[in-house]
Amino acid sequence: MLEVRIVKQLPSFTLDVDFRADDEIMALLGSSGCGKSMTLKCIAGIVKPDRGRIVLNDRVLFDSEKNVNLPPQQRRVGYLFQQYALFPHFTVAQNIAAGYRGRDKAARSRAVQEKIQAMRLQGLENDRPNHLSGGQQQRVALARILINEPELLLLDEPFTALDSYLKWQLEMELADALKRFGHETLFVSHNRDEVYRLCDSVCVLDQGKSQDKQSTQALFHHPQTYAACLLSGCKNFSAIRRLDGGRTELANWGIVMEGGPPIPEDAASVGVRSRSIHISREKTGEQSFPCRIERRLDDISCTVLMLRPVNGRNGAVLRVEIDKDAEQARDWLPGQSVYAWIANDQMMFLQ
Repeated sequence: MLEVRIVKQLPSFTLDVDFRADDEIMALLGSSGCGKSMTLKCIAGIVKPDRGRIVLNDRVLFDSEKNVNLPPQQRRVGYLFQQYALFPHFTVAQNIAAGYRGRDKAARSRAVQEKIQAMRLQGLENDRPNHLSGGQQQRVALARILINEPELLLLDEPFTALDSYLKWQLEMELADALKRFGHETLFVSHNRDEVYRLCDSVCVLDQGKSQDKQSTQALFHHPQTYAACLLSGCKNFSAIRRLDGGRTELANWGIVMEGGPPIPEDAASVGVRSRSIHISREKTGEQSFPCRIERRLDDISCTVLMLRPVNGRNGAVLRVEIDKDAEQARDWLPGQSVYAWIANDQMMFLQ
């Protein structure tokens, strides 16, 4: 179990994170520069927080009040850097052996061979990093970390250094390696697809501050905050305004909702996914609202329409996605007037 509660003043914001990970792969998800990598460095002992406490399996790694700050080599934390940090003049075997901290040469040799087999690096023992593929380099870096039997793995955007066509295969290989590891793993990413496929839970960081941890499924299907909803891939947002008679105005789009599901008291905005907006030539109900098609974009798998609500404010537009194979996808063109509507149960009300 990992418990992190730390504060660190940085040049542009204050890092203030509070979370717990327990036998799971947990993602730290956020935009670039929000403090994800800095959080890992504080846990690993590379950077000292200003105050707080870090505990791993009942071992105190850092406690500002008790003046505890274990050095990195005593923390039993494995840190996989974005660029893997392999020694360029070492062979595969030598790079892996560099992670071994014992003094028994025979035990070190056995451990290296075990990790070479576990990571399917047989036949590459004497190769140097510049002769390896990106995936092979990643496996060598993981083997070097795992040879010391860490209690926690920190993965800092492990696919950043790879070409896109390599990532899918390496994702599956990494998933298998993490299952074999069997302990807590923190996975830093700003790629929501990677997080969805690989992680059990997610802690969103927004401008240095952590939000409540939630399951990966909950984040993507029922986000609670604007930052979480944005990171889950939602493109359409509007402020909300409560009106008399139980009505609610989606202010940016000029839509007034009659009835519908109860809106949480702390809700300040609404998010709607691009595939949850429906369009038609004619008004289909009380909550249909007039729009004009501003732009059409043909993506690989879908047609994207940018709609401007007639009663919208501040230049608001809506992004709508339609399956490219759908018959009506060919009919919508810029300049046309249409009606759009959103089902009440497709609206995500956000803190």
